[in-house]
Amino acid sequence: MSLLEVDRINTLYGDSHILFDVSLRVEENEVVALLGRNGAGKTTTLLTLMGVLAPASGEIRLRGKPIQGMAPARIAGLGVQLVPEERAVFGGLTVEENLRVAALTAKDAWSLDKIYDVFPRLRERRKSSGRTLSGGEQQMLSIARALIRDARIILLDEPFEGLAPLIVRDLVDVTRRLVAEKRTVVIVEQNVAAALSFSDRVYGLNNGHVVYEGTPADLSGNTTLMHELLGVHVG
Repeated sequence: MSLLEVDRINTLYGDSHILFDVSLRVEENEVVALLGRNGAGKTTTLLTLMGVLAPASGEIRLRGKPIQGMAPARIAGLGVQLVPEERAVFGGLTVEENLRVAALTAKDAWSLDKIYDVFPRLRERRKSSGRTLSGGEQQMLSIARALIRDARIILLDEPFEGLAPLIVRDLVDVTRRLVAEKRTVVIVEQNVAAALSFSDRVYGLNNGHVVYEGTPADLSGNTTLMHELLGVHVG
């Protein structure tokens, strides 16, 4: 039994059919990347896993128990946290206030010191308001808010978008540390090289269908698929 199992889900936005019989699995302490061009259905998959969208059919199982149709707050209580693409930092609150708010309803919240050990930069900026943070700092804070709730599965939606290469490198290191600390990660990312550098397995989506499942090495070695699926030229 996998930690997270998705069995032939179909998700709609209004009358638009976005996901078609999507199936995937995520094992404990694994990094799974969802890759594909814009509009492939990657973010919709994360929103469906989090309960923001309810699948019209199919099943999502967490530790063998169905969770489709549950409210996002209930799914969060089971240890799943979404770090959205827009980061959703409270601009009028300080870094520390953002973290304390996130921890309010957590059963086993991390201490601030533990969070700051993972993100030393946030310790330095702990009294700064969210609106004054750089894009990279906001992304760190967004991930930290998920961690402080003791998330077991972290859904990352485009965490490296618009960030400088040095910041991306730091966030890749953080992601590797999360896995070392027994966290499981599902990541949607347009920075293919960064995502493949630390993922254990990859799913490729195209027009709402899963068209590839395999290892990063196998995908990287398939130049035709890399171009067709991701628009990336290799070699």
